[in-house]
Amino acid sequence: MKKAALILFVCLCTYEIFNVFISTTHFSKETASFEYKKKGLSDLADTLLAKKIILDKPSFLLLAKMLNVEAKIKPGKFIVKKNTSLLGIIRMLRNNQQATVNLVINKVRTRGELSKLIQNTLPIDSASAYQFFNSNASLAPYGVDTTTLFTLIIPNTYNMYWSTSLPNLMQKMKTQKDQFWKLNDRMNKAKKLGLTPNEVYTLASIVEEECNYDSDKTIIASVYQNRLKKGMALQACPTIKYAMQDFTLTRIYEKYLINPSPYNTYQRKGLPPGPICTPSPKTIDLVLNAPTTSYLYFVAKADFSGYHHFSATFEEHNKFAKEYQQKLDEYQKKKKN
Repeated sequence: MKKAALILFVCLCTYEIFNVFISTTHFSKETASFEYKKKGLSDLADTLLAKKIILDKPSFLLLAKMLNVEAKIKPGKFIVKKNTSLLGIIRMLRNNQQATVNLVINKVRTRGELSKLIQNTLPIDSASAYQFFNSNASLAPYGVDTTTLFTLIIPNTYNMYWSTSLPNLMQKMKTQKDQFWKLNDRMNKAKKLGLTPNEVYTLASIVEEECNYDSDKTIIASVYQNRLKKGMALQACPTIKYAMQDFTLTRIYEKYLINPSPYNTYQRKGLPPGPICTPSPKTIDLVLNAPTTSYLYFVAKADFSGYHHFSATFEEHNKFAKEYQQKLDEYQKKKKN
């Protein structure tokens, strides 16, 4: 009887040891993911069983207890590869090797748009993010307010843990912003233009919305810099769209120009109080390296190519503007018919 019990004990031990080192996952895909919400290892084991990540609960709990997993693991998301052993899973949990995600930020125009973008990547509710972005008190630690928030964002792909909090995300962006301005003599170039980095960013956001072609962007930047130096109003159409919060506008009518918004650069001289979108790093550099020109005006070419005519005098500009308006009228008339 004792011999039989001993044999059974040895078999059980052998099974447990074998189970620790062999492949334990039995899901069909290449990877499986799960979340740990600090509800205890028993609850986690149930989740892993349901997702076919472990073969049995007792083996998992025994090894997890032996390796003190509960004291080491933190809430977050984990990804397990197919054919990972039980020991491999336990080590991943013990070392808190959480899944990372990529938050891709390109051109964003509004705080609401940014909030939804974050919600689609991280477990952060868009309403909570929007409330955070609309609070000067929340933004103060990062050196921005609700008006200058976007100056904190250098469009890029941000890799981070899935469980990254919004304050940690903001700190990551601030660090990236600080590094960006330290590189390629950007701070000194901004100073030579008589602008702060935030002002360069704001000007770049207008240039970003004006044109898709780099060859024109840099000259448009020189036009706006010339207007700033002469104390002229920028008269930038994208700022009217921002003031109206209507980015579908294809034509700026006189009735839009009476909007009292501080972003109305037809009524107010100088730069608007903050950026109207998140410009690409390339556009920021095009502004910083804009050529010296005598141009004060520009208008889209009448062939609708997306390129522009540039002029140093209003008379010349007016001629090109009339050509464009005429072609635009003809186009819209045909569209209606």
